[in-house]
Amino acid sequence: MNRSVLITGAARGLGRAIALAFAQAGDRVAVHYGSSRSEAEELLGLLPGKDHTLIEADLRDPDAPPALVATAVERLGGVDVLVNNAAVNLPHPVADTSFEEWSRVWRETVDVNILGAAHLSHQAARNMIERGVRGRIVNIGSRGAFKGEPDHPAYGASKAALHSLGQSLAVSLAPHGIAVASIAPGFIATERVAHRITDEVLAQSPFGRVATPEEIAAAVLHLASPEAEWASGSVLDLNGASYLH
Repeated sequence: MNRSVLITGAARGLGRAIALAFAQAGDRVAVHYGSSRSEAEELLGLLPGKDHTLIEADLRDPDAPPALVATAVERLGGVDVLVNNAAVNLPHPVADTSFEEWSRVWRETVDVNILGAAHLSHQAARNMIERGVRGRIVNIGSRGAFKGEPDHPAYGASKAALHSLGQSLAVSLAPHGIAVASIAPGFIATERVAHRITDEVLAQSPFGRVATPEEIAAAVLHLASPEAEWASGSVLDLNGASYLH
Protein backbone atom coordinates (compact mmCIF):
# COMPACT_ATOMS: atom_id res chain seq x y z
CA MET A 1 0.00 0.00 0.00
CA ASN A 2 3.10 2.22 0.23
CA ARG A 3 2.13 3.95 3.47
CA SER A 4 4.53 5.28 6.10
CA VAL A 5 4.17 3.19 9.26
CA LEU A 6 5.76 3.85 12.65
CA ILE A 7 5.81 0.83 14.98
CA THR A 8 7.13 1.19 18.51
CA GLY A 9 8.94 -1.65 20.24
CA ALA A 10 9.40 -3.36 16.89
CA ALA A 11 12.77 -5.06 17.33
CA ARG A 12 11.38 -8.37 18.55
CA GLY A 13 8.29 -10.32 19.56
CA LEU A 14 4.94 -8.98 18.47
CA GLY A 15 6.43 -5.72 17.17
CA ARG A 16 8.70 -7.68 14.86
CA ALA A 17 5.75 -9.64 13.45
CA ILE A 18 3.78 -6.41 12.95
CA ALA A 19 6.69 -4.79 11.10
CA LEU A 20 6.99 -7.80 8.81
CA ALA A 21 3.24 -7.78 8.10
CA PHE A 22 3.22 -4.12 7.05
CA ALA A 23 6.36 -4.49 4.94
CA GLN A 24 4.91 -7.54 3.22
CA ALA A 25 1.84 -5.45 2.42
CA GLY A 26 4.04 -2.94 0.60
CA ASP A 27 4.34 -0.29 3.32
CA ARG A 28 7.48 1.55 4.44
CA VAL A 29 8.26 0.88 8.08
CA ALA A 30 10.01 2.90 10.77
CA VAL A 31 11.24 0.29 13.24
CA HIS A 32 11.49 1.86 16.70
CA TYR A 33 13.66 0.18 19.32
CA GLY A 34 14.80 1.09 22.80
CA SER A 35 17.99 -0.90 23.41
CA SER A 36 17.87 -3.96 21.14
CA ARG A 37 19.82 -2.47 18.25
CA SER A 38 21.27 -5.75 16.97
CA GLU A 39 17.81 -7.33 16.81
CA ALA A 40 16.40 -4.21 15.14
CA GLU A 41 19.16 -4.29 12.52
CA GLU A 42 18.48 -7.98 11.91
CA LEU A 43 14.79 -7.23 11.40
CA LEU A 44 15.58 -4.38 9.01
CA GLY A 45 17.48 -6.85 6.83
CA LEU A 46 14.47 -9.16 6.71
CA LEU A 47 11.86 -6.58 5.73
CA PRO A 48 10.78 -6.90 2.08
CA GLY A 49 10.64 -3.71 0.05
CA LYS A 50 12.77 -0.61 0.52
CA ASP A 51 13.07 2.70 2.37
CA HIS A 52 12.55 1.16 5.81
CA THR A 53 14.42 2.79 8.69
CA LEU A 54 15.54 2.24 12.28
CA ILE A 55 14.90 4.82 15.01
CA GLU A 56 16.20 4.55 18.56
CA ALA A 57 14.31 6.24 21.40
CA ASP A 58 13.84 5.73 25.13
CA LEU A 59 10.11 6.22 25.66
CA ARG A 60 10.66 6.76 29.38
CA ASP A 61 12.00 10.17 28.38
CA PRO A 62 9.13 12.68 27.94
CA ASP A 63 11.07 14.38 25.13
CA ALA A 64 11.41 11.15 23.16
CA PRO A 65 7.96 10.87 21.50
CA PRO A 66 8.06 14.22 19.63
CA ALA A 67 11.61 13.52 18.46
CA LEU A 68 10.70 9.97 17.41
CA VAL A 69 7.75 11.11 15.30
CA ALA A 70 9.77 13.99 13.82
CA THR A 71 12.50 11.58 12.75
CA ALA A 72 9.96 9.22 11.18
CA VAL A 73 8.38 12.14 9.32
CA GLU A 74 11.77 13.30 8.07
CA ARG A 75 12.83 9.86 6.85
CA LEU A 76 9.51 8.57 5.50
CA GLY A 77 7.84 11.82 4.48
CA GLY A 78 5.16 11.56 7.15
CA VAL A 79 3.36 9.09 9.38
CA ASP A 80 0.25 7.47 7.93
CA VAL A 81 -0.06 4.70 10.52
CA LEU A 82 1.10 4.59 14.14
CA VAL A 83 1.17 1.31 16.06
CA ASN A 84 1.64 1.83 19.81
CA ASN A 85 3.20 -1.52 20.66
CA ALA A 86 6.07 -0.67 23.06
CA ALA A 87 5.27 -1.59 26.65
CA VAL A 88 6.77 -2.23 30.07
CA ASN A 89 5.53 -5.30 31.96
CA LEU A 90 7.42 -5.76 35.24
CA PRO A 91 6.27 -8.01 38.10
CA HIS A 92 5.43 -6.25 41.37
CA PRO A 93 2.96 -8.26 43.49
CA VAL A 94 1.88 -6.25 46.52
CA ALA A 95 2.86 -8.84 49.13
CA ASP A 96 6.44 -9.19 47.84
CA THR A 97 7.30 -5.68 46.66
CA SER A 98 8.76 -2.82 48.68
CA PHE A 99 7.15 0.58 48.30
CA GLU A 100 10.30 1.91 46.66
CA GLU A 101 10.21 -0.79 44.00
CA TRP A 102 6.41 -0.49 43.66
CA SER A 103 6.73 3.24 42.98
CA ARG A 104 9.55 2.75 40.48
CA VAL A 105 7.64 0.15 38.47
CA TRP A 106 4.48 2.23 38.39
CA ARG A 107 6.36 5.32 37.20
CA GLU A 108 8.20 3.47 34.44
CA THR A 109 5.03 1.69 33.32
CA VAL A 110 3.01 4.89 33.18
CA ASP A 111 5.80 6.75 31.38
CA VAL A 112 6.03 4.17 28.58
CA ASN A 113 2.63 2.48 28.34
CA ILE A 114 0.41 5.52 28.84
CA LEU A 115 2.31 8.78 28.42
CA GLY A 116 4.56 7.47 25.67
CA ALA A 117 1.60 6.21 23.66
CA ALA A 118 -0.42 9.37 24.33
CA HIS A 119 2.38 11.72 23.25
CA LEU A 120 3.21 9.66 20.17
CA SER A 121 -0.47 9.64 19.22
CA HIS A 122 -0.66 13.42 19.58
CA GLN A 123 2.38 14.01 17.39
CA ALA A 124 1.43 11.45 14.75
CA ALA A 125 -2.17 12.68 14.58
CA ARG A 126 -1.01 16.28 14.15
CA ASN A 127 1.14 15.19 11.21
CA MET A 128 -1.78 13.29 9.68
CA ILE A 129 -4.06 16.32 10.07
CA GLU A 130 -1.51 18.71 8.59
CA ARG A 131 -1.07 16.45 5.56
CA GLY A 132 -4.76 15.70 5.15
CA VAL A 133 -4.16 11.96 5.54
CA ARG A 134 -6.93 9.56 6.56
CA GLY A 135 -4.52 7.95 8.97
CA ARG A 136 -4.71 5.12 11.45
CA ILE A 137 -3.60 4.60 15.05
CA VAL A 138 -3.66 1.07 16.47
CA ASN A 139 -2.94 0.48 20.16
CA ILE A 140 -1.72 -2.86 21.50
CA GLY A 141 -3.72 -3.27 24.69
CA SER A 142 -4.26 -6.43 26.69
CA ARG A 143 -6.77 -8.94 28.00
CA GLY A 144 -5.29 -7.98 31.37
CA ALA A 145 -7.12 -4.67 31.20
CA PHE A 146 -10.34 -6.64 31.77
CA LYS A 147 -9.17 -9.80 33.51
CA GLY A 148 -6.80 -8.19 35.98
CA GLU A 149 -3.04 -8.66 36.45
CA PRO A 150 -2.44 -9.58 40.13
CA ASP A 151 1.34 -9.80 39.76
CA HIS A 152 1.56 -6.96 37.21
CA PRO A 153 -1.09 -4.44 38.36
CA ALA A 154 0.57 -1.41 36.76
CA TYR A 155 0.59 -3.19 33.42
CA GLY A 156 -3.11 -4.10 33.63
CA ALA A 157 -4.06 -0.57 34.68
CA SER A 158 -1.95 0.99 31.94
CA LYS A 159 -3.58 -1.17 29.27
CA ALA A 160 -7.05 -0.22 30.51
CA ALA A 161 -5.97 3.42 30.21
CA LEU A 162 -4.63 2.76 26.71
CA HIS A 163 -7.99 1.31 25.63
CA SER A 164 -9.72 4.39 27.01
CA LEU A 165 -7.24 6.70 25.31
CA GLY A 166 -7.93 5.00 22.00
CA GLN A 167 -11.67 5.50 22.36
CA SER A 168 -11.27 9.18 23.26
CA LEU A 169 -8.99 9.74 20.27
CA ALA A 170 -11.37 7.83 17.99
CA VAL A 171 -14.11 10.37 18.74
CA SER A 172 -11.89 13.45 18.53
CA LEU A 173 -10.03 12.44 15.37
CA ALA A 174 -12.92 11.06 13.31
CA PRO A 175 -13.77 14.50 11.85
CA HIS A 176 -10.25 14.48 10.40
CA GLY A 177 -10.71 11.05 8.83
CA ILE A 178 -8.37 9.38 11.31
CA ALA A 179 -9.48 6.05 12.80
CA VAL A 180 -8.18 4.74 16.14
CA ALA A 181 -8.67 1.21 17.43
CA SER A 182 -7.11 -1.11 20.01
CA ILE A 183 -6.61 -4.83 20.32
CA ALA A 184 -6.66 -6.78 23.58
CA PRO A 185 -4.61 -9.96 23.18
CA GLY A 186 -4.18 -12.68 25.73
CA PHE A 187 -0.87 -14.53 25.94
CA ILE A 188 1.25 -14.49 22.77
CA ALA A 189 4.04 -16.94 22.01
CA THR A 190 6.98 -14.51 22.17
CA GLU A 191 10.36 -14.86 23.82
CA ARG A 192 9.47 -12.25 26.45
CA VAL A 193 6.76 -14.39 28.03
CA ALA A 194 7.95 -17.87 27.09
CA HIS A 195 8.75 -18.64 30.75
CA ARG A 196 5.13 -17.84 31.73
CA ILE A 197 3.43 -20.11 29.18
CA THR A 198 2.70 -23.11 31.38
CA ASP A 199 0.20 -25.92 30.93
CA GLU A 200 -2.18 -23.88 33.07
CA VAL A 201 -1.87 -20.93 30.71
CA LEU A 202 -2.37 -23.13 27.65
CA ALA A 203 -5.52 -24.54 29.24
CA GLN A 204 -7.06 -21.07 29.59
CA SER A 205 -8.13 -21.23 25.95
CA PRO A 206 -10.41 -24.03 24.71
CA PHE A 207 -8.03 -24.25 21.75
CA GLY A 208 -5.34 -25.39 24.19
CA ARG A 209 -2.75 -22.91 23.00
CA VAL A 210 -1.75 -19.24 23.00
CA ALA A 211 -1.71 -16.84 20.06
CA THR A 212 1.09 -16.59 17.53
CA PRO A 213 2.57 -13.15 16.87
CA GLU A 214 1.49 -13.48 13.25
CA GLU A 215 -2.17 -13.87 14.23
CA ILE A 216 -2.10 -10.64 16.22
CA ALA A 217 -0.14 -8.85 13.50
CA ALA A 218 -2.79 -9.78 10.93
CA ALA A 219 -5.44 -8.11 13.08
CA VAL A 220 -3.32 -4.98 13.45
CA LEU A 221 -2.83 -4.86 9.69
CA HIS A 222 -6.60 -5.06 9.17
CA LEU A 223 -7.41 -2.36 11.73
CA ALA A 224 -4.91 -0.08 9.99
CA SER A 225 -6.45 -0.70 6.56
CA PRO A 226 -8.68 1.73 4.66
CA GLU A 227 -11.51 -0.81 4.92
CA ALA A 228 -11.46 -0.79 8.74
CA GLU A 229 -12.46 2.82 9.29
CA TRP A 230 -15.78 1.76 10.83
CA ALA A 231 -13.90 -0.19 13.50
CA SER A 232 -12.68 3.10 14.97
CA GLY A 233 -13.23 3.20 18.72
CA SER A 234 -13.33 -0.56 19.06
CA VAL A 235 -11.31 -2.75 21.40
CA LEU A 236 -10.87 -6.09 19.64
CA ASP A 237 -10.54 -9.14 21.90
CA LEU A 238 -7.95 -11.61 20.59
CA ASN A 239 -7.61 -14.25 23.26
CA GLY A 240 -8.87 -17.54 21.81
CA ALA A 241 -12.01 -17.48 23.99
CA SER A 242 -9.81 -17.53 27.10
CA TYR A 243 -11.69 -14.56 28.52
CA LEU A 244 -15.20 -13.40 27.61
CA HIS A 245 -16.93 -10.27 28.83
